[in-house]
Formats: sequence, structure tokens, C-alpha cells
Amino acid sequence: MSEVRSVAQRGDLFGQRVREHWSGLPGRRLDVLVAGCAHDEPLALEEIETRATGADEEIPAIRAVLEERADLVSWSLGDLRCVPLPPRSYDVIQLSFLLERIKHAELVFDRLLQSLRPGGLVLLRMRDRKSAYGLLDRITPSLLRRMFWRMLVAPGTPGPLPSVYEPLASSDGIYAFCLSRGLMITDDQRNTSGPARRRRLTVAAVALASKLSNGRYPATHDEITMVIRKPQHHFARVL
Repeated sequence: MSEVRSVAQRGDLFGQRVREHWSGLPGRRLDVLVAGCAHDEPLALEEIETRATGADEEIPAIRAVLEERADLVSWSLGDLRCVPLPPRSYDVIQLSFLLERIKHAELVFDRLLQSLRPGGLVLLRMRDRKSAYGLLDRITPSLLRRMFWRMLVAPGTPGPLPSVYEPLASSDGIYAFCLSRGLMITDDQRNTSGPARRRRLTVAAVALASKLSNGRYPATHDEITMVIRKPQHHFARVL
């Protein structure tokens, strides 16, 4: 599958693609599933009526965040392989920093896609396991992650959350997944994000990891941002 890179900035990319999607609908409300509720802000869509529902793993730090979010009409926590996800119920899935921190990521992604209507959008953000930051995040012992977490992030940031990084949490993994399921990647960006990347200690560690790996794990980005479209036609694999 060829790679498509958007010229839009990440800040407007998701809103732009959702508005384009909504313009092809008869002015109705958009149903949004927020899968991964600990990080992303609500979509700023102004004139578009939306109804957002949340789903995530049962983790105390995530529950605390959800209890403060007023934009979700309801939410479910638990094993994402079995939390209630009605089939073909959502127009948009906001999939935010989830795939890199869960086990059975492909099974979970398949379940999320079953809840997406034909032609619907997945707005994906995740840490890249093949970046220097992703490498450090997944090999750092959990005790050290807990010790240094508050020093590296802004106050109120939930975590540290699990760092699993199955193969799906990479560009190659997502492209192979989408190809096998007839999904279209319309936008693909690489970004640097997160308060930890602005701390000298972490920036130096990321640069060192990239150098020691001879650039195999680059320090140029840590985040993958994609817009993925589920096909409308009947000849694609049924999801």
C-alpha cells in the first residue's frame, strides 16, 4: 500500500477530515467512539452535532480522567476484547495512544472496526515502537518509569500507563493490518509530542538510543498520526 502524507497540520487534520466526511452525510449527528480516553481533547467541530462515547482499559488513572470528562455521554472500562461495542454504530473512532499500551492489539482493533459504519473514519494517534522514544518506553523497567514519571510530564498527566508495543504499534504494522482488511490510509504524519520530549534528560536519552542503534530507531519522531477510512463497497473484507 502506498504511503499518503498529508500537508495539513495535525491540529487541523482530524477536524478537516471529519468535516469532509460529515459534508457527505445528510446533516445528521455524528456518533464518535473515543477509544483511549486518557490523552486527547474532544474534537472541536463547532457547527457539527456529535455524540461521543468512551471505551478504555480498566486502569485507575484512566478512570480518574474519565470521571472529569464532560464531553462523553457514556463510557465503558474493561477488557477491550469484550466491552460493549454495538456493531456499525459509530461514524468516527478517535483511537488515541491505545494500541501501544494494550495486549491483543489486532483483536481489539478488529472489534473497534466492527463498530464503525461503512465509510467511517479512524483518527489514529500512537507512539511508534520503531522510534527511539518508543524503544526506551518499552525497555525501561516499570519501577524506573514510576520513579521518573512525575519529573518528566506535566502535572495531571495520567500514568505511567502500560508500555506493551506489539508489532501493530508501528507504521509497518498498521500498513500491513490495513492492507489485509481493505482499509484505506488517507493521511500519514510523523510528529514529536508529549511533555517528556521537552525534558533534557529524555531528549538526551532518545538521541543516545538513536545513535547506539545506528539510526534504526530514529529520534526524529515518536508519534504516528493517521486517518484511516473503512470502505463503503461490498467487495472489501466485511468488518
